[in-house]
Amino acid sequence: MDNPEVMHILKGMDYDCDILIAGGGLNGPALALGLAQKGFSVIMVDARAKRARADSNFDGRGYALALASKRLLNALGVWDDVAKDAQPMLDIKVSDGRAGEGPSPFFLHFDHAELEEGPMGFMVEDRFLYRAFLSAVEEESDITTLNEDSVIAQDIFADGVTVSLASGKAVNTRLLVGCDGRQSGVAQRAGIKRTGWEYGQTALVCAIEHERPHNGVAHQFFMPPGPLAILPLPGNRSSIVWTETDEMAKAINALSDDDYMDVLRPRFGDFLGEISLAGARFTYPLGLTVANEFVSERVALVGDAAHGMHPIAGQGLNAGLRDVGAMVDVLTEARQRGEDFATLQVLERYQQWRRFDVQAMVAATDLSNRIFSNDNPILRAGRDIGLGVINRLPMARRQFMREAAGLTGDLPSLMR
Repeated sequence: MDNPEVMHILKGMDYDCDILIAGGGLNGPALALGLAQKGFSVIMVDARAKRARADSNFDGRGYALALASKRLLNALGVWDDVAKDAQPMLDIKVSDGRAGEGPSPFFLHFDHAELEEGPMGFMVEDRFLYRAFLSAVEEESDITTLNEDSVIAQDIFADGVTVSLASGKAVNTRLLVGCDGRQSGVAQRAGIKRTGWEYGQTALVCAIEHERPHNGVAHQFFMPPGPLAILPLPGNRSSIVWTETDEMAKAINALSDDDYMDVLRPRFGDFLGEISLAGARFTYPLGLTVANEFVSERVALVGDAAHGMHPIAGQGLNAGLRDVGAMVDVLTEARQRGEDFATLQVLERYQQWRRFDVQAMVAATDLSNRIFSNDNPILRAGRDIGLGVINRLPMARRQFMREAAGLTGDLPSLMR
């Protein structure tokens, strides 16, 4: 009898772990920790060398963590390691205008004092966040990390998955989770297709130093080519996410540092005094991509592997961490009921939980970008008036704030 499927069924599977996670960015370690703390054995496969991203040098990359995401990090035991390096976002100011002309008189102001729970979110640099996750993962006995390796094949059986790695190793697991980004190989091999499009925009990302304190205020300045986000970092530093058309972004990024700053200054304004570049410069092409299914037989997708959206609201990592919380809850509850937690029937509960929230967020970010990233005079008048009206309605403003803080909807237990 040489049919591998039949032989597999007859022999059964010897598992090397309960769950194998492909991808060691940020969602991967978060999911590994959440599952290990619930008693699951986890193998995480990370293509990078050990500590490759735990460099202590400042480069300006950071994440806007919603309050709900901070709660999840706290529950995972990670927050204490990053708290001292986190900058609370106390206020958010949203305005519209053109480069060099300053903002419209109509604006939207979110004040953290209107939320009982505290700051709406925190800015945390990539280097501190990843290092904290790395330390926590290394201390967790139920997590094995395979560095400098990657998943190259996956064979699905009735009772598990055999995962083939680039190193030549084969790992048997009950469930395979793809945390491997927008070009997810796990999703492709599972036959999961994607829906999406490019925006013709590129994000220019850097950090700046400025003369005056930011006082924990984040700014979102909408200009015709795209938004400019100014996000507070500890000290007199801010992270910049600056959206331009692809062609313009390519030309700007090719400039020297001094010329680059000369282009940024009229867009930035002088409200923080003199500004200068701090750290490296990065570019990211912007697009939307959503997996048509978040799960298949013994396979699930988390984070960018399931959905990638425009950074206009800074919700990419926050959406991924919601996936993490939902996945931990669904798998834990299934196992407590005596179910095979890796079956499609169980995984579809995760998909049902996350799909509506993701679709709503994707639609909101896509619509916002289309409404604000243009110079149509009718749309400009409408959106300026809209910002002003919302700013004068405390209940509406508070609802927007709670959305930004991640406090609405069906929250996973790690975020409550």
